[in-house]
Formats: sequence, C-alpha cells, structure tokens
Amino acid sequence: MSDTSASPAMAALPGYGAPTLRSWLAVAAIVVLTLVLLPIQAAILKLRLRSWWAIPLFYHRVALKIIGVRVRVQGATSAVRPTLFVSNHVSWLDIPVIGAVLPASFIAKREVGDWGPFGSLARLHRTLFVDRERRGQVHAQNNEIAERLAAGDNLVLFAEGTSTDGSIVLPFKSALLAVAEPSVCGRDELTIQPVTIAYRTLNGLPLGRATRPFIGWYGDMALEPHFLTLLGLGRIGVDLIFHDPINSRDFASRKTIAAHCHETVRRGLLATRRGEG
Repeated sequence: MSDTSASPAMAALPGYGAPTLRSWLAVAAIVVLTLVLLPIQAAILKLRLRSWWAIPLFYHRVALKIIGVRVRVQGATSAVRPTLFVSNHVSWLDIPVIGAVLPASFIAKREVGDWGPFGSLARLHRTLFVDRERRGQVHAQNNEIAERLAAGDNLVLFAEGTSTDGSIVLPFKSALLAVAEPSVCGRDELTIQPVTIAYRTLNGLPLGRATRPFIGWYGDMALEPHFLTLLGLGRIGVDLIFHDPINSRDFASRKTIAAHCHETVRRGLLATRRGEG
C-alpha cells in the first residue's frame, strides 16, 4: 500500500490520520485483549482442538464493542458444513464484523500474512493465504483448500478481489470461485452462501460520500492511519445480510456462480441503502 498522501479521497478528509484519545484508548484495550487471548488460541491450534473458532468469535465480538460497531444480522447462516460464504469487501473492519458472527476462516491474498501483527492474527484465525499469480503454487493451494473443506471448515471469500468504499459491489471474479469446482474443493457439490456487508451509519447519521472513506479501506490507503482514524470515529452501524444458500451443482460453471452471487449481494446492498433492509 502506498502513502495516503497520494490518495485524492484522503486529501478531502480533515483529521484523517490524526489519532484521538478515543483512538489510543481503543488501541490499548485491543492490545490487552490480544495479549490475553493470543497464547490461548495458539495453544488451542497446537492441540488441534475442534473448537478452535471459539476464541476468534469471542475476540471479534469484544473488539467490535471496543471500537463501537453494532452489527445488525439479517437472514440465517447456513447450517451446512462446509459452506463457502461469498461476500463483498469494504474494509479491514469486515474481518471482525464477519468473524463475530461466523465460525469460519478467511481466504486472503498472500500479502496479508506479511502485515505484522495483523498477519499474526490472521494465522491464528487459520486464514488460507493464496497467491494466484504464482502458478507453481496453485496445486498446493488447491489441495489445502480441499483439505479444509473435507474437514468441514467454513471459508469466507471476498469475491471482488479488492475493496471499495461500500457504495457499490464490483463484479465478482469467477477465477476466485474456482474453489467451488470439484477439481479444487474435492467435492461434487458445495454449499455457497452470498453475504452482503453494508455499512449504514456513523454516530447515528447515514453514511455519505464524505464519510464513507473513513470506514472503507480501498485504493492506496495505508493501513495504520486508517486503523487509528476509524478507532476514534464513534458508533458505526453495519448490516450483515445472509442470503439464501445455493448449491454449486445447480450451476453450469464458476462464472454463473459468480454472476448469481454478485447480483444477490448487489441487490442486498441496494435494498439497505434505500432503507428496505
């Protein structure tokens, strides 16, 4: 990520990157929470306990309370294991928002593993790091995905392949949905559930063009100043919409799966922005 000074969006945000007392108090609380739970989660993973997801679930719920995020869940989560949850992507905040609700691991780009403490937390969440640009690793990555699905692990995929300010949903990349193909997942069928993340309010007021960049993390925004700024914002309202699950065998190809999930998630975002959610 490049410096935020290169971003036109950031130039229009007074106070962006200037941490407040609230920011530092939130950081301190999250650091304490992390230091307490990190060794416990590491031990759970080392012992390979089946309930490894319990600590991340608790961690994300407490972290959201510290930050001031209120999640409004709509729809029912798939009871089938494994399920591939396919979502739009707005911010790093999507991770705790989804992680506070779902016992699941994320599929993330390889670079996330190099993001210092964020990468360490991702590993303790059993994140699958993939690098589709290095063809020599595709087979090994596919095998790891197949093993996780065979073990009944739920996975979360941000199918846009990037993030936005949350006002739109970019077309889903069908290549990322290769995980649903029998040759990759090792299954004749896979349950897939589209998920819409829609950030609605900041301190009780609807988000608009001027305030979305404070929550959305996209383009060339640097992580650290965005993280500190967001922690000082106040109350954030977000909708997490679980749409009807689908079965991969009912679709002709990963392209049709991607198109269906994209349209479903897009409609969910539009409904929320129009106040229908």
